[in-house]
Amino acid sequence: MKSLALLVVLVGLMSMAGGCLFATPAYSAEERTRLIDRTTGYNWAQAQDDWDSLWLLRPPSNMTIWNVR
Repeated sequence: MKSLALLVVLVGLMSMAGGCLFATPAYSAEERTRLIDRTTGYNWAQAQDDWDSLWLLRPPSNMTIWNVR
């Protein structure tokens, strides 16, 4: 039981020790959130392209239909 409690505490501490989740010296929390959101959106758009390509929903192409900056 003690080892289970120790494991739970260690996992909790490790999840909080990720660092850089909020503000960093280079970016504020809002800028970092926008950066993460933009990257996540781009990754989802590419995943959608891959899914459409897998099911042959669009003709094959090396270009995406998404507005990528």
